[in-house]
This record gives sequence, structure tokens and C-alpha cells, in this order.
Amino acid sequence: MQRAAGGAPQSHPLFGGALSGVLPHSIVDTSELREIPDNQEVFAHKHTDQSLIVELVEYQAQVSDQDAARYHFEDIAGSNKASEPGAFQVTGVVPLPKSDLSLSDCSSAWMLTGTQCVSKFNEEARNTVTLHLSLLRLPQFSTDVLISFNDPQSISPASSSAASAGTHREPWTVQDFQALVKSLTLHDPGLFG
Repeated sequence: MQRAAGGAPQSHPLFGGALSGVLPHSIVDTSELREIPDNQEVFAHKHTDQSLIVELVEYQAQVSDQDAARYHFEDIAGSNKASEPGAFQVTGVVPLPKSDLSLSDCSSAWMLTGTQCVSKFNEEARNTVTLHLSLLRLPQFSTDVLISFNDPQSISPASSSAASAGTHREPWTVQDFQALVKSLTLHDPGLFG
């Protein structure tokens, strides 16, 4: 985790400073390596195959709050080509108390945990990834904020990720992910148009 003098976690600007949040240690801003869509901030761990994504997506008014995290998880599974039977599974969905969040504008917040069997770069080899997904709903801005933490559990020997699979030095934890979710702060509502 980034620390300011005195050891307190330091907030990191997101989306040009319109949002901010506490990011874990050993981050690489993926936009410095490849093109990232404007609605995403993507960070990779320097030494593991873990990643964190903050994404702004269209608010899904037709989906109830308690089903919205699952809806987005299944959408991500489709994008990851993990939508066939058995390729993804939700293991839990719980509400997050708004009192625990810095983003007080959200109408509701949810945490989902699940797994997906995904391939990297359209490879044949598939890796099992635990996906921690937080959903912060902002209907007044027609936006759902998704924060996802991809934590590989098993890497296929045929995957391009296999070379780094044995080098898990200080991997991120669920607590690191939760620190980002809880610290996410809105500074400029103009971000949402």
C-alpha cells in the first residue's frame, strides 16, 4: 500500500483526479503498457498475475440492487469468454454498509466473490481466477461503479502467465481490495457527464 510520511495509506488519483482511492503496493498502471478504455483504470501487480480494475459502466435500472453484482459478474464472464456452463460460479454476494464507504453518493453497495476459468490473450490454456467484485450503484449519475480484483488460483502450464506463476512475492490480499473499495472518493461529478 502506498504510504505517506507517518505510515498512513495514501490516496491515488483515478480518472484524472475525478475519483481517488487507496491502491495496494507493487502496482503497475496498465495504461502505461497498453491502451485502456476511457471508462476503466487498470492496475497489475508487479510480481504476480493479479489485477485491479475500477470501471464505470451504465447503470442497469432493470436489475434490482441485490441482483446487480451477479449481473455484472456474468457480463464479465461473457467478456472473458468464460460464459459456458461450469466456467464461472458465484460463491457469495453480500451488501456493504454505506457507513463503511467514502463514496456516500451510492444508493447501495455489494460485494461478490466468484470464480472464472479464463484464458489470457485468447490462448487455449485456461486459468482459474477468483474474482472479487464490488458494485457501487449511482443511479443519479446513470452509473454503476465496478471494482474488481482478479486473483489467479491455478495457472495452466500452457498459459503465458505460467512464467510468473512461481514468483508470488507479497501478493495482494482481499484486505487490500477492500481498502480501495472503502476509500473510493468522488471529487468531480462531471466525470459522469
